[in-house]
Amino acid sequence: MSAPPTRAEPTLRRLTPADTPAVLELLTAALAGGPTGSRSADFFDWKHRRNPFGASPGLLAETPDGRLAGVRLFLRWEWHDAAAGRTVRAVRPVDTATHPDFRGRGIFRRLTLDLLEQVADDTELVFNTPNGNSLPGYRGMGWRELGRVPVALRPVHPTAFARGARAALARREAGRAGPPRCSLPTAADWFAAQPADDTGPLGELLRERAAADRADGRLAVARTPAFLRWRYGDAPGLDYRVLTCHRGTELTGLAFGRPRRRGPLTEFTLADLVVRPGDRTSAARLLRAAARSGCDHVATHLSPGTEAAGAALRSGYLTAPRTGLTLAARTPAGPPPAGLALSSWRFSLGDLEVF
Repeated sequence: MSAPPTRAEPTLRRLTPADTPAVLELLTAALAGGPTGSRSADFFDWKHRRNPFGASPGLLAETPDGRLAGVRLFLRWEWHDAAAGRTVRAVRPVDTATHPDFRGRGIFRRLTLDLLEQVADDTELVFNTPNGNSLPGYRGMGWRELGRVPVALRPVHPTAFARGARAALARREAGRAGPPRCSLPTAADWFAAQPADDTGPLGELLRERAAADRADGRLAVARTPAFLRWRYGDAPGLDYRVLTCHRGTELTGLAFGRPRRRGPLTEFTLADLVVRPGDRTSAARLLRAAARSGCDHVATHLSPGTEAAGAALRSGYLTAPRTGLTLAARTPAGPPPAGLALSSWRFSLGDLEVF
């Protein structure tokens, strides 16, 4: 039985490594097991302390008797403005929870606004993808909606997919348990065979891609071997898989995604796809290979103007109506910069995927 609620006003303090067990307990109580099914210290450390963009700033709300009333973390992120040759330092609000005994007392708002003040000196942009329940609260704290990031789907077996989609809408039980079966190799094993630095085929592919993207004025993540290894190879419990495309011994493209359950369906979430500039053939090969993962369908985002977007139709991908992620943003000090819009970004789904 939980302790009786107290009316003592919680005070805010910075999160420390020693707080991890209590934070994981609160997040589990409020948000269940998260994307991996259980909240481990290893996953928390990977996400918030081994992030190549920097350790996550966090705040706790604590009562005078030491009870944890709430937690709020911001995930560090960086967007590269290739046209201007500069990096935009950003944060993404994640992992927030309020203990049931303290809900309705403004703790979420206090934690968020105080943490915005703390990151103001080294952060230019705050962005996230709130759901319908949390969006009104973010609007009330100065966030502005920039639009909806569309999701493209590729049903593998259209009849079975339609049947599963109807069941999902009816909120029927999944009917299957355990992790989805997937025939693709794991990203962890693939990275284990790659050089630790940017030498080798992967580094060559990413350098060629980065050089071509300098002409693109949109904000994008600078994909380096170190970033991709952290994001997809080292993620504990997320089961990312890899797809590669070669021309002889030349690596012409690669993609990362993960199998997951979506109600009665299994989905391959295609998070990232990188090909050599102009190579729609490799993009199409990777998109088609994702459909052979063993899942019922593939879901991804195809950023306009990319090789993947150009190859989507002939690879069987269509933008799904009434789906997608709502992008919202602000600066630590207030509204987002003038002119910032959904079209200002070149996303992969992995940039916005909740993990």
